[in-house]
Amino acid sequence: MRVMLLAAGRGERMRPLTETLPKPLLSVAGKALIEHTIMQLVSAGFTEMVINYAYLGHLIPQYLGDGRGLGAHICYSPEGEGALETAGGIINALPLLGERPFLVVNSDIATDFPFAELRQLKLNDDLAHLILVPNPAHHPQGDFSLTHAHRVHTTADNTRFTFSGIGVYQPELFSGIPVGIHKLAPLLHKAIAQARVSGTYYPGFWSDIGTPERLQALEIKLSLK
Repeated sequence: MRVMLLAAGRGERMRPLTETLPKPLLSVAGKALIEHTIMQLVSAGFTEMVINYAYLGHLIPQYLGDGRGLGAHICYSPEGEGALETAGGIINALPLLGERPFLVVNSDIATDFPFAELRQLKLNDDLAHLILVPNPAHHPQGDFSLTHAHRVHTTADNTRFTFSGIGVYQPELFSGIPVGIHKLAPLLHKAIAQARVSGTYYPGFWSDIGTPERLQALEIKLSLK
């Protein structure tokens, strides 16, 4: 299974740190944020990777190269200075991702999620499988609910969880949509309405590294290991 790492965001909330570096290259515990994720994925058996980039993105291939130094094989999907949003970035990279289901991971998260569990995931008729996590303080309302049968739905009740930025997708989810700016949420909501999205709840460590404070908290957590 191939992996796409989403790395095209501008990192506005990380300013001034992102005025000279794209957010995925911000350093934490002596390595770039995206480097930690790549190492986790390689350890879990994922080696074929696609990384999109936009703002200051040319610095990412300069830093990572072709991935061999990390045990991976990395291809790049440039989007220019204007990012294409999540679905748009995936659509732009589809020729590199192939015809089979692929894993997508946000490059600005930190987690101990066991990625190896997804290698043998069978989507069958589903278009997507989402990893949901407990709602962080900055996103208390959550995104989706999950049934006991691992079906994702949008019911607004007390069991909503946050989408982790980790998901497995069928190329079919994006078929027929031209390259351009497209958000992922509308496509997921359409597939959920068709009962074609499954999910897993993961209660372990997960953090959206979206602010300097969360970056510092991750630095402290990793330094204590």
